Amino acid sequence: MPDLNDGEMVEMKGSSAKPYILRNVGGVYSCTCPAWRNQSTLIEKRTCKHLRKLRGDAAEQARIGQESESGASETVAEEASESKGPPLLLAESWDNTLDLTDWWMSEKLDGVRAYWDGREFRSRQGNKFHAPAWFVEGLPDSPLDGELWIDRKKFQRTVSIVRRQDQSDHWREVRFLIFDAPALDHGFEERMAHLVEQFRDHPAPFANVHEQHLCQGIDHVRTELDRIQSLQGEGLMLREPKSRYAVGRSTTLLKVKRFHDGEAVVMEHQPGKGKHKGKMGAVLVQTKDGTLFSVGTGFSDAMRANPPAIGTTITYRYQELTDAGMPRFPSFVRIFTG
Repeated sequence: MPDLNDGEMVEMKGSSAKPYILRNVGGVYSCTCPAWRNQSTLIEKRTCKHLRKLRGDAAEQARIGQESESGASETVAEEASESKGPPLLLAESWDNTLDLTDWWMSEKLDGVRAYWDGREFRSRQGNKFHAPAWFVEGLPDSPLDGELWIDRKKFQRTVSIVRRQDQSDHWREVRFLIFDAPALDHGFEERMAHLVEQFRDHPAPFANVHEQHLCQGIDHVRTELDRIQSLQGEGLMLREPKSRYAVGRSTTLLKVKRFHDGEAVVMEHQPGKGKHKGKMGAVLVQTKDGTLFSVGTGFSDAMRANPPAIGTTITYRYQELTDAGMPRFPSFVRIFTG
């Protein structure tokens, strides 16, 4: 039965007009067909009819750890036992209104999140990254939170290397950029000072502490976003000053992506609740393409008491569109004057 050597690829005709591409990168087999891409399991555990046709059912069952259709092998059981993720701090998205002055700002890296537990790297899902011994040289025996990263716009290249299980020399392209020390029960500033001192006194050849800058306000955020975007970067991360490391999603860590502006017509005033009771809480607006959504942030108290009239066009700001085409975190900017 034919197979692919490491680094090889082959095209195979499928239901699409274009042939599907099958690859082997470090023992991780992939296919560009929707059936392979849309699986929720780990990429090294995915298969599809095209890979089975190429390699044979037995080879694919052995590769993904299945002894038979009736049960899972010890490999699958072991994978499941390791699937509990490490205790990571996860970011919330900025709502476009919270004042970020004096927060700590850094570039949002388009790499692979990695938790160094003092012995080895673990993914966000708890799976081991098989880094060579020379790559982890100099790392401490205490936990570190960071990102395995090559460069901007190199996410797929990074994934293809760190998913390998052969501890290849390709790891020399990768750097471990560290942005926290989870085990230290101190404020963020103290944890970062500890990391800077530790790696100054005991440098690791493939690790660096990720740069942090004090945010001077919304204009600084926008200027820095423009700079990062011009370099084809992904966005920004903001850390609340003096915040502790909290496991799970927390508003002490916020991700900020590119702002977009749009115009929409006010269709309805929606009543406020809580502190905005008796005033306008949000406006229902409609874009030129007919999309309806509510804008509830960015308004002053005076404007909530005297909201933009029905039929008025407003300018709103948002971060991105959802899969359904809705603006994410829309915020009022101004009444549109043309």
